[in-house]
Amino acid sequence: MEHLLDTLRELREQVTDAVAAAFTDGVMRDASEAQIVAVMDAAAALLSPLEAVLVEAAGEVSERSDSPRPGERMTTRFGCRTVRELLERVTRMSGRRAGEFVTAGQAVSRSRAVTSGETLPARFPAMRDALGEGMVGVDGVAAVASVIDATLSVYAQREAADAELAASARGDGVQGAPPASADELRMQAQVWAMVLDADGAEPRDRRAARRRGLTFGVCREGLVSVRGMLLPEVAAQWQLLNDAILNHKLSGPNFVEDGADSSDPHDPDAGVECTADKRSPSQKNHDALGTILTVAARSGEVPTLGGGAPTLVVSATQEDLASGTGFAHIDGIDEPLPLRVARHVGCTGTIQRVVQDERGRILSIEVKDRIFAAHQRKAAALRDGNCIIPGCRVRASWCEMHHVIEAARGGPTHTDNGVMLCWHHHRTLDSNGWEVRMNHGVPEVRAPGWCEPYLRWRPATTSPIMQRRRHDDTG
Repeated sequence: MEHLLDTLRELREQVTDAVAAAFTDGVMRDASEAQIVAVMDAAAALLSPLEAVLVEAAGEVSERSDSPRPGERMTTRFGCRTVRELLERVTRMSGRRAGEFVTAGQAVSRSRAVTSGETLPARFPAMRDALGEGMVGVDGVAAVASVIDATLSVYAQREAADAELAASARGDGVQGAPPASADELRMQAQVWAMVLDADGAEPRDRRAARRRGLTFGVCREGLVSVRGMLLPEVAAQWQLLNDAILNHKLSGPNFVEDGADSSDPHDPDAGVECTADKRSPSQKNHDALGTILTVAARSGEVPTLGGGAPTLVVSATQEDLASGTGFAHIDGIDEPLPLRVARHVGCTGTIQRVVQDERGRILSIEVKDRIFAAHQRKAAALRDGNCIIPGCRVRASWCEMHHVIEAARGGPTHTDNGVMLCWHHHRTLDSNGWEVRMNHGVPEVRAPGWCEPYLRWRPATTSPIMQRRRHDDTG
């Protein structure tokens, strides 16, 4: 062990000095593409055996912590509750990454027999050899072990899968494919599990059904945490709806017009190419879910709650609404929310004005229904096509109908004052820089300054009829 420690410490000093010099000199900027790839390959080759050392250590910690008595566990002696926590504290890696090391360590470690003290073979001996040779990393071992352990309990089956998957990791598989990545090993392990599992998919499906679930946390700093496990068909359906709403293949708006020179800053007709959507993929998934829930709530096909449709109730005081500042409150959420949430929900919902005296007694109730009727939504959808923000391709059927002039300021619930906006653009209209107005019943938008410096108002529609009509007029 002392030799290993001395070697690792010496290697650390050498690598640290070399990397520090490279960062200081910026050698990567001057390197050729072939050199960059070679450096990546060399760094990965150095990382793999170091991961093997950590995997072996994690396996040993797991064995020394496998005791029903907390005082006898290694983790307890180091002030940690689990092996993963100990790894996190020592290495400062993420919990997910530490979990991979624990899974891999338990899969390839060689434990001792309790009675004889004899060293037993690893559960995945072939993957252990591949790990020691630097041909597979911790993520590959963890991927194989997590899939095979969950499905194959017969030793002979696991042994066969282990040998073939290790060969695939080395690039010696039966199909002659190059060395497999961790994701490819996971997929191959799933195939092995399906082929060798004599019970088929039904037991796995029953286990998955028992483990399914979705849990909501408390609201902290304006966000509610969500965690859980989805059944494959639920996840697939959700993904399909996300794809239908987000339509990832479509690009953002292009404001360069035919015959216009976008390089001339003095040309008032010149535009610029810009991408309206700067959201991350996870933010897009969140906003797509918001759209799905809104559409489902207004569909009329979900069960009633308290005798009526499930309704999101947002409350705010008259003073805050008048001043435009203050907070809003949602039933079931303890934390106050920005006032724009109330405006967003109220724009497409029913406003109930409740007057109370100083003691809280309700003096009067006034209800104003500001929901656009179904025939109005259909007409606006025919006019607008999709969400009217250029580059957004959320279909009108998925959109909310926005009062351009707020109803609280006298704006009518009329198609001359209503436009189609997706959930995301509707909720962020006060802050995203896009402006919307009506010009004799026709929606027009003006892009934010970062997107188009000339700040022109432009008719906004993706309706094929309107686009063909404009083409005929200009032609």
